[in-house]
Amino acid sequence: MTDFTFITTNIQSCTMEITINRPKVYNALNFDAKMEIIRAIRQANKDESIKSIILTSEGKAFCSGQDLNDRAVQGAESAPVDLGHTLETEWNPLINAIKNSKKLIIGAINGVAAGAGLSVALACDFIVAHPKAKFISGFSALGLAPDAGSSFTFVKAMGYQRTLEFFLFNKPLTSEKLLEVGMINRVDEDYLGVSRAMAADINKMAPLSLELIKKSLQGAQELSFKESMDKETVTQRFLGASNDYQEGLSAFFEKRGPNFKGS
Repeated sequence: MTDFTFITTNIQSCTMEITINRPKVYNALNFDAKMEIIRAIRQANKDESIKSIILTSEGKAFCSGQDLNDRAVQGAESAPVDLGHTLETEWNPLINAIKNSKKLIIGAINGVAAGAGLSVALACDFIVAHPKAKFISGFSALGLAPDAGSSFTFVKAMGYQRTLEFFLFNKPLTSEKLLEVGMINRVDEDYLGVSRAMAADINKMAPLSLELIKKSLQGAQELSFKESMDKETVTQRFLGASNDYQEGLSAFFEKRGPNFKGS
């Protein structure tokens, strides 16, 4: 496994745990930290022995967003900064790496997620948060607007009015509130233990099925009902011809647990 500076990785029972390790800056991400997370996710996707991924952090915060000490986001009167470039080359690729991962990613949210750290947390496929974790915008306080996909994510879940209030006035949302509106899956003090138990269940499932369920549900947010049905038909035709489907049938009739191979 590649050596990293700003994250650590650990593989346990077919799950790769990626831990952001910048607690002194509340796990704010500079360019290199973002690239390391992307690289770790890609490594996990290439390794057939890895069935799932957990993304978490050391310290009190999950991710406080952009590291403002990074010179790439510090402007000057003579040379204004291009934050659009930072999004295009750093944050958006990170969010897309999470969204496009074939292996499901569980966000084990240990503490505050703020700014673009919101987008990192909520891009995960499953989200388990500590009861004291808080979700904060902070963009308007800097004279900025939400980015890295957070506009889309929050409006879809909370509607325009409540999302506008959240991003304008920067009042933190609690884990319980996000659970209530369906943006996270679980709230538990043992957020990491719950995430590991969830990963263990995922690891027993058919890899191709997991991958295509994820893609189908992501796509359904943008498709009409008919388009979604057509997509389901194509997906089911493909999975029905897989060895895993035959294994699932055999296990059902033989009254045993299936042994899926991802083929």
